[in-house]
Amino acid sequence: MGLFRFRSGDGSGFVLLFCLAILYGLMSFLAYSVIHMKFITPLGLDAPLERFSEARALEHLKVLSKEIDGRHEGRQGLKHAANYIKEQLELLKERADSKFRIEVEESTVNGSFSMMFLGHSISFGYRAHTNVLMRVSSVDSLDSDTSVLINSHFDSPLGSPGAGDCGSCVVSMLELARLIVDSGWVPPQPIIFLFNGAEELFMLGSHGFMTTHKWRDMIGAFINLEASGTGGPDLVCQSGPGSWPSFVYAKAALYPMANSAAQDVFSVVPGDTDYRIFAQDYGNIPGLDIIFLLGGYFYHTAYDTMERILPGSIQARGDNLFSLVKAFASSSMLHNARKQQSFAPIAKESDNDRAIFFDYLSWFMVFYPKGMAIVLHTIPILLFLILPIFLHYSNIRLHSFCATFYDLLKGMFFHAFAIILAVIVPVVLAIVRLVFSSHGMSWFAHPYLAFLMFIPCSLVGLLIPRFVWRCFPLSGDISVNKTSKEELADEVRFWGAFGFYASLTLGYLFAGLNGGFLHFLVSASLLVAWIFCQKINCNGFQSLRSVACYILALLPCLTYSVHFGGILVQFVIEKMGMIGSVPPPYGYYMQDIIVAAMIGVVTGWCVGPLLPIVGNWLGRSSIMQFLLHLSVLALAVSSQFFPYSTEAPKRVVLQHTVLTADSTQIVDTAYDFAVVDSNFLPFLFKHAPEAAEQLRIGSEFSFQTRKERWLAIFPISAMFSRTLMLPVETDDILKQYKSFPHLSTYKLQEFNDSGIRKVYLEFNLGSLKEVWVAVLNITGPLSSWSFADNVLPAPEIMDGGPASYICRLSGASHETWNFWLEANGSQPLRVDVAIIDQYLVEETKKLKGLFPDWVDVTAYTSFMSTHLF
Repeated sequence: MGLFRFRSGDGSGFVLLFCLAILYGLMSFLAYSVIHMKFITPLGLDAPLERFSEARALEHLKVLSKEIDGRHEGRQGLKHAANYIKEQLELLKERADSKFRIEVEESTVNGSFSMMFLGHSISFGYRAHTNVLMRVSSVDSLDSDTSVLINSHFDSPLGSPGAGDCGSCVVSMLELARLIVDSGWVPPQPIIFLFNGAEELFMLGSHGFMTTHKWRDMIGAFINLEASGTGGPDLVCQSGPGSWPSFVYAKAALYPMANSAAQDVFSVVPGDTDYRIFAQDYGNIPGLDIIFLLGGYFYHTAYDTMERILPGSIQARGDNLFSLVKAFASSSMLHNARKQQSFAPIAKESDNDRAIFFDYLSWFMVFYPKGMAIVLHTIPILLFLILPIFLHYSNIRLHSFCATFYDLLKGMFFHAFAIILAVIVPVVLAIVRLVFSSHGMSWFAHPYLAFLMFIPCSLVGLLIPRFVWRCFPLSGDISVNKTSKEELADEVRFWGAFGFYASLTLGYLFAGLNGGFLHFLVSASLLVAWIFCQKINCNGFQSLRSVACYILALLPCLTYSVHFGGILVQFVIEKMGMIGSVPPPYGYYMQDIIVAAMIGVVTGWCVGPLLPIVGNWLGRSSIMQFLLHLSVLALAVSSQFFPYSTEAPKRVVLQHTVLTADSTQIVDTAYDFAVVDSNFLPFLFKHAPEAAEQLRIGSEFSFQTRKERWLAIFPISAMFSRTLMLPVETDDILKQYKSFPHLSTYKLQEFNDSGIRKVYLEFNLGSLKEVWVAVLNITGPLSSWSFADNVLPAPEIMDGGPASYICRLSGASHETWNFWLEANGSQPLRVDVAIIDQYLVEETKKLKGLFPDWVDVTAYTSFMSTHLF
């Protein structure tokens, strides 16, 4: 007995399914080639001096990420990196032509401010962070000339060599600076290169520049370079204020990689860049935020090495940058920041007038202003509303108009229902798989598995409404419409799909979002396909010839959808290893649900426009059974794959916690562990037996969820759910450190007539030598302090405790911090202190080395203490 019962027409349906699989496979191959920069040929060391060379840039990256041991705050490598960058700039200055005016300087920045980050209000105090700057201009330029700023950061994240983030950006700027000098192009307006040394500590370097540097008021435009991985599309993720920066990019970029829809989702991504400092928080400067998207597996890990830079990525970035700098410097729209500030209200309004733009496979850019978008994106819904008149203009009556419009709404509802089911079905099957699996995220190290697992069942969801359709007869009169029942149903399904995409386009427009162009593109392509089929006399869609003509007309739209969807799914999959963990049992399902839902959405984008037509051929029980069997098989096979590898590591945080009472006394020490994905700590220690044996972890162990122990990395600690604490001996700590961080008063308290007291404190970091950051958590009747212009941030609630105020301190750890706190009551002020020292004692280093190579362990020592004043 066969698995499938074949009926008449099933053979044609399978033929069409097979042809569609080949077609989408070819489009996916094209998209893969574009996404992975296969169309770019990197230039070597022998490239002409008037060309940007990726190989020359990589020579700088070799020094920054390999020869220099760690560009982290608190370590000597950061200073060495600053010296290397400055030396390279000085060499350029020495050999520059006499027509150039080149200024190189090293700037030390200090400051204090507050900001919202990851939904938390935090204050910062910083000192002695280093920025390296170069200004390139003509010999005739003036100090007051409007300038173009190019920015990236040379510091790297904790525990990472930072080849991608953001060594790749720094070396791109160094090679660009060389190119400007060697090409002989003298910029008509000055170009400022800012290499800032403290972005990973929450954008301190750019804040210091914008609040203290003499060149800050001369900036008329900026380009911020960032990396969320190690290459791939160098996407314009943010643009503004206004539409001018994206317009310049659309005209100038040689390999355009930009998408206004990225601005819609950037605000929900757990992270931020220096863009916000220049364009929003401390300036109203027009600019671009350009970010490497792929390679997110290695982002902020020890695997972010030079070898994982995707070939061609830096070449494309450099070629684009040189063209962009020329365009910005030559633009008549370039204004300096002082003029912008005088027109601040106008600029704020223009921020809501961002243009719509997107690249087509990096071949060309489509750009149109928001005013035009209002007109264009409204046309599809207007056409949908008048369709009943257009379709039956020769015999239009009120009854037929209402009946037809009702049918079109029904068609739109069924198409929406199909798209929703395309998301729900893979989510349900993902949950069912996890019930019988020992681990989640089996697709993490093998992204192709995610497509094999969820696309077939998503197609099942798309086709289910075809079977329900028969239960809802149409209202249109066949005799009046002079058409067959099948043709009328095809017409209703087609125009219903058109109405669905037209409604989404209008919804994006009313919501003020910039991603509606995708649905507008689908709506416009559906119209083109309908006209094309009419021109070649494809009456109805009951033949394979008519289906082929329809698909041919939609091919450009489908290719873009596959390209756009491929980037989105790959980006999401790579980020699933670091989005945080949710407490079990629901957290076990979270990442799989997100990926299944995302692939369902993308499948709806890519196949939905074909659904009104191919549904006639694919909406058969035998094909549905085949797709379901294929889904179940893929889900079963995927469970045999291990979710991690050295190319897709699991992230683990190991904190050696030392609780102290004063500068010499230890209260307690322990190892704290946390993970940031859905495979929790039991999974980790099950597959890391040597580490489990060293820690004496049995088959059963309990968790503690006291997040205040992770104060040193607040607010990143918000991404942890269950954490593990294991006691450890204190001997190694006592041998290594002569004194511990401690907080004390250096002056008597002051009281005023209102009963407000001021406490003067001195914070000494003891004998710690590689301090990354110190965090203060202050509770009690705090009314003011000496940080952030004496203004308190919004209070935070940690683990259900009292309202508290968070301040992060960084820089110059050999010096003490002196500050004051003001209290408006007699109750004591409690100050919890946590400091990250990057030095690890030998026992901790040994423990870190016991984890397998598919685990990336970010390890540090955290000193914690509590003080009452």
